[in-house]
Amino acid sequence: MLIPVILSGGAGTRLWPVSRKAHPKPFMRLADGQTLASSTVRRALAAVDCSETLTVTARDHFFLTRDLYREAAPDAEHRFLLEPVGRNTAAAIAAAALWVREQHGDHARLLVLPADHLVRDLEAFRAAVARADSLAADGWLVCLGVQPTHAETGFGYIRAGETIDDLGQQIEAFVEKPDAATAQRYFESGRYLWNAGMFAFRADAILAALREQAPDILAAVEATWAETDRQADPVELDAERFEAVRSDSIDFAVMERAPKRAVVPMACGWSDIGSWQAISELYESDGSGNRVEGPGHAVLVDARNTFVQGGERLIAAVGVDDLVIVDTPDAVLVARRGRAQEVKSVVEELTRRDHESAVYHRTVHRPWGSFTVLEDAEDCKVKRLVVKPGGVLSLQRHEHRSEHWTVVSGTASVRVGDEELELGANRTVQIPAGALHRLENRGKDNVHIIEVQTGSYFGEDDIERLEDVYGRA
Repeated sequence: MLIPVILSGGAGTRLWPVSRKAHPKPFMRLADGQTLASSTVRRALAAVDCSETLTVTARDHFFLTRDLYREAAPDAEHRFLLEPVGRNTAAAIAAAALWVREQHGDHARLLVLPADHLVRDLEAFRAAVARADSLAADGWLVCLGVQPTHAETGFGYIRAGETIDDLGQQIEAFVEKPDAATAQRYFESGRYLWNAGMFAFRADAILAALREQAPDILAAVEATWAETDRQADPVELDAERFEAVRSDSIDFAVMERAPKRAVVPMACGWSDIGSWQAISELYESDGSGNRVEGPGHAVLVDARNTFVQGGERLIAAVGVDDLVIVDTPDAVLVARRGRAQEVKSVVEELTRRDHESAVYHRTVHRPWGSFTVLEDAEDCKVKRLVVKPGGVLSLQRHEHRSEHWTVVSGTASVRVGDEELELGANRTVQIPAGALHRLENRGKDNVHIIEVQTGSYFGEDDIERLEDVYGRA
């Protein structure tokens, strides 16, 4: 059995302001309306003879990922391992291998895929996965290597060697990101493949390799596994033990030194969607090299080689060349196309300033629905809450703010202190600072609430949760 294991971590800082820590790259929607996470889970299930997936992600991203999977692949069984902190791919794959071995045995195989990549040629991808699985069944540690389409300095490379049974090639070496001249030599030689971070291996083979090459990582993950409630759904890795795991990639920890390693070349229209320049290349250009994504609210006059991703506002650009312009409700990015990789420096500066836009969008997704910040001033904060059917906000209180709720539509079941209320459209309720309160949607339609906060502090950390059906208390 080949089990898709999807790794969904990281913040995608090079794709700010659309990708942010609380709503990262896998949740970005491309021109076809799909998120990267949805397209990944569909692609994974189409490539294997299995109706089960395992995703390693953070608790903060679990609920949205689960909902996207249920929409994208409703007939599959989606299982989750939740990491309390990020510890890179070696630890994530070690935990996934322990789960797969425990559920399906030593010889079950893992197909490891990042959640935030794009593949256009699904037939080529499926064929490569089948070859990789054949090698993995024989105990090889297999990389899926992308055949380069140009000399690229932004990716690591794999140097391929002798052929293995017409299925793949032995790996001679992993090579770090090269300079431009070296990348050109790699491309012209035909011996090098892009390292796309996709793997296939038997559970026992990767665990044995970890034990040999990175015994401290495996020992720490095994100690975590022993203290984890593996019957829970989702399975949350023990926080205290997992924090002690050394952070390292599977490439550095294992693949660069393992003795039995192979690569399967594939030409499948792959992109890691790693920068705004990569995003721009997904769209058709006009005669001047301009590319526009969005609802068409862009006017370009005497512009060349410029990418525009708009929202609801009109974007006009005059006499510009070689720019990336990205508009969101609360932030605008303007950058040279050739410097798109440096956008992560903006996020680093915003983080240093403790600016919310490094983490949150104006619309923030929660397990119960979402809220959108309509106004954020010194003396008040106004939000629009959308609570989906069955959604329940935690039983909570705030130290520094009072809240006033007005129901716009639907019926909200509200508790304030010991009082229980059923509030329909146009009904309001006042929640004083310090008062216990909770809101629930017991109906079949979304409940829309306008929330007005007043007080001395409006940060999201001014929430004391006493009970929570989503495990956040």
